[in-house]
Amino acid sequence: MSQVLDTPPRTTTAPPADVDLAALAARHGLAVSGARPSLPEYVRQLWARRHFISAFATAKLTAQYSQAKLGQLWQVMNPLLNAAVYFLIFGVLLGTRDGVPDYVPFLVTGVFVWTFTQSSILAGTRAISGNLGLVRALHFPRAALPISFCLQQLQQLLFSMAALVVILLAFGIPVAASWLLAVPVLVLQFTFNAGVSLVMARIGANTPDIAQLMPFVLRTWMYTSGVMWSIEHLLTKHQDWPSWVGTVLQANPPAVFIDLMRFALIDSFRAGQLPPHVWALATGWALLAGVGGFIYFWKAEETYGRG
Repeated sequence: MSQVLDTPPRTTTAPPADVDLAALAARHGLAVSGARPSLPEYVRQLWARRHFISAFATAKLTAQYSQAKLGQLWQVMNPLLNAAVYFLIFGVLLGTRDGVPDYVPFLVTGVFVWTFTQSSILAGTRAISGNLGLVRALHFPRAALPISFCLQQLQQLLFSMAALVVILLAFGIPVAASWLLAVPVLVLQFTFNAGVSLVMARIGANTPDIAQLMPFVLRTWMYTSGVMWSIEHLLTKHQDWPSWVGTVLQANPPAVFIDLMRFALIDSFRAGQLPPHVWALATGWALLAGVGGFIYFWKAEETYGRG
């Protein structure tokens, strides 16, 4: 007992001030905890967790309406009810359906495509701040979260597209080979949505209050995207507007994807109603948002969940 008490306490000696600590850590195989990997390595890690991203998106989608009696039926009913409200307010009361052939398919297509973008951005804004427990408990590329939320919204859109096909057929629009164009449109829109979601995820991680502001921003964006009305008819009606107004409205990313989807699915929506170089425009928006948003998010990788 006395021997234990008499044993002097161990002391740790700090390294001399002139020692290169970085070189010392490297010599012993130490690395910074949570350090940001290089961009190629980050992409590789993300690809290695693709099964987690897919499973997480499916699980979130399944759990979304698990407490509702109608269950997954709400995945279709929600956008349909929104379309019905917009038809009553804009189509009937404000008369935006005048001069627009196949207005109901026109409107429903716009609502479904817009909802995909809106829901992806809203979910991406809360992807980090709303999942801090997961972020702090596990080590994985944080970009997996906003991307998985976008994938969840894509899965939900596919359910809605099944209802859209029924609506198209009910209003006499025949099945056509142009429907296959919906696939590249969805790929480009998913890339765009994922990129914007990554940007908003980084902003939302640092400023959680931005999530309260986003519904108002997105609602304003929706009203300028031709969801409920025809941009072509509006510009024809207001020819006294400056030319740049029409350019901005037609180049608006959600409007571009909505127009392309209408062109693919609705027989009466002709190529003349599309903005010039529309496929190049859609591809440009997808690459700008997708690549730029990914790099912007990656640059702050080591800060997520800290503080």
